Amino acid sequence: MISRDEIQKAADALFDAHAGQTYCAPVRDLIGLDPQAGYEVQAINTARWVSAGRRIVGRKIGLTSAAVQNQLGVDQPDFGVLYADMEYCDGDEIPLSATQQPKAEAEIAVILGRDINAQDTTPSELIRAIDHVVPAIEIVGSRIKDWDIRISDTIADNASSGLYVLGGPVRALHGLDLVNAGMVMKCNGRPVSYGAGIACLGNPLNAALWLARKCAELGAPLKAGDVVLTGALGPMASMEPGDLFEADIEGIGSVRLAIAAK
Repeated sequence: MISRDEIQKAADALFDAHAGQTYCAPVRDLIGLDPQAGYEVQAINTARWVSAGRRIVGRKIGLTSAAVQNQLGVDQPDFGVLYADMEYCDGDEIPLSATQQPKAEAEIAVILGRDINAQDTTPSELIRAIDHVVPAIEIVGSRIKDWDIRISDTIADNASSGLYVLGGPVRALHGLDLVNAGMVMKCNGRPVSYGAGIACLGNPLNAALWLARKCAELGAPLKAGDVVLTGALGPMASMEPGDLFEADIEGIGSVRLAIAAK
């Protein structure tokens, strides 16, 4: 059985690594491979960050690819918290110091216009709650040295979250084909990732519905105005100083960012 002391030590290691821009050993050495233990670690650090003044503005969904789920031995996605200081503008140059072992993923983001409180939220209720849809690039990161992660590591580390950029145009959900929306992400003009909405649990709305139900179950339901990053549409790509990334998602729009050279 995992002790409270081990949970706390894992939380301390990740919090210190984030705050100090350093890296730590895999926390599974402390908490095993239990996803619930990972969420307990994440909750401790969420409370710490909120107490320190960071503001929660949404959630990100990870592990939406069946292949990645199989690799990590799980049968469902995971999620992490988005804070206001994680969002950058379309076309921004991201300071290298704001990233930790960065990798880029192209995603579809939904922004909610209504609270979602029910643990048995229906697909139609989710659709009515979505105010608009935009393309996004998530810069995932890891506080764990060399990305040596398993399921409990990534959950504990806020689902390996980093930063994100929302693109445009802003579109209403009505009439959009999220399933067949093809994605191409380029780095310095060269394609580095291909995918489509179907790669995200068969439909990005499936991922958003899972999240809405999970957050309600945990007593922290999604709220009007929340940003939801629904999950990667294709493989993530490594990022280096000076790189320029652009993602185009068919029928949705495009989004750009750069990583500062130093």
